[in-house]
Amino acid sequence: MSTIQIPTGRPAGRSSRPNPLRGLLGKAPLAIGALLLVLAMMSSATYINPGNVGIVIHKLGGGIDPKPLGPGVHLRNPITTGIEEYPVFMQTLVLTQGTTDGSRQNDEINVNSVEGQPVSLDVSLSFELDPSKTPALYSTFRTDIESIQHGYVKQAIRQALQEVVGSEEIAAILGPKKAETVANAQALISRRLGIYGFMVKQFTINEIRAPGAVMEAINTKNVMQQQALTAQNELQKNTFQAQGDSIKAAGRAMAILAEARAQAEANRLLSQSITPTLVQYEMTKRWDGKMPQVSGSAVPMIQMPPRP
Repeated sequence: MSTIQIPTGRPAGRSSRPNPLRGLLGKAPLAIGALLLVLAMMSSATYINPGNVGIVIHKLGGGIDPKPLGPGVHLRNPITTGIEEYPVFMQTLVLTQGTTDGSRQNDEINVNSVEGQPVSLDVSLSFELDPSKTPALYSTFRTDIESIQHGYVKQAIRQALQEVVGSEEIAAILGPKKAETVANAQALISRRLGIYGFMVKQFTINEIRAPGAVMEAINTKNVMQQQALTAQNELQKNTFQAQGDSIKAAGRAMAILAEARAQAEANRLLSQSITPTLVQYEMTKRWDGKMPQVSGSAVPMIQMPPRP
């Protein structure tokens, strides 16, 4: 018996399983939307690092928030606001002739002494920023803190050193007045930078360089002063020694004179106390009772008292 096949309406040889690509295409809008949402959330959050503050910049109006953002995560509208981070921890600005000490180029400070001689200085400035004044600082300079350091701060240091060094001789700055020069320069720098929120912690002059002829003259002068001081000390030493010897000699002379006077006085008193009777008494105490074995015409020194 033959079998009758009924057509199903499907092409022969095709699978009836669902197409996976069609399912992925259907979910793509959802995935893209989720990704855009995540990106939007990430861009709307700002993280301020520890030791820094965030300056909020309003892009539409161009203004600056008077209060900075502290460390941590903060939400913002990335389209209308921007963030500029300023470090408020202690920093050290190094200005030297070479780049090995932290200076990014030849940043030495060049000024003139009171004699008009050129002086080059390697300096360093340690400071912190007052967080409450950072918005005003950004409003004034409109740039990052490193550019401010190598711009306005460097110029303020140079101006202060010119005023201080320019009123002193090179020899004094290199010698007895170096500490005073540093203190006076730091006071000027602190006052001028303080209005912008810079809190100066320490200012140091690491090296001072002057023309070779000037340095040679200063060294020669120092050697001569040292030699003069040595000669003066030797003279004082000899003077003190001579005075000491004179005092000792005078003391010895006075001692001899006093001893002679005492001996003379003792002799005078002794001579006054010696009488014939005393002499006879002393001789009698020492006589052993024997008469001399040799007799002559001399009269014995010891005279026996007469019998009663």
